[in-house]
Amino acid sequence: MLRKDAKIELLKRVPLFENCSKSELAAIARVADEVSVPAGRDLTKEGAPGREFVVLVEGAAEVRRKGKVINRLGDGDFLGEIALVADVPRTATVTTTWPSRLLLLTDRAFRSLLRESPSLQTKVLSALAARVPPEFQ
Repeated sequence: MLRKDAKIELLKRVPLFENCSKSELAAIARVADEVSVPAGRDLTKEGAPGREFVVLVEGAAEVRRKGKVINRLGDGDFLGEIALVADVPRTATVTTTWPSRLLLLTDRAFRSLLRESPSLQTKVLSALAARVPPEFQ
């Protein structure tokens, strides 16, 4: 189980949260759940609605678009940031290739945080705007 400080350190490395204060990161860490999943678990499915953001604490995953592997993820990598604030379908399927531990942040919990903290909302939306894939612009 990750300590609160370890969660904050992981979240601080995520570009979506890079401009957040320590207290804002702590608030995000409070609503992020740590879960373990086996190899072969789909974390996202291309075209499906996105409802969570995932940080890969330990493990490995493969990213596929239209059935073709386009990336491999490892410790500290993340996915699903667009799902936190935009109602758009997943752009890829991500499947664990090794038993993995994840930090999981649901869109519902995150939106609640954004409503409570306008400064967090501004920072996250600014960072997200810089990361939107060209096909969604």
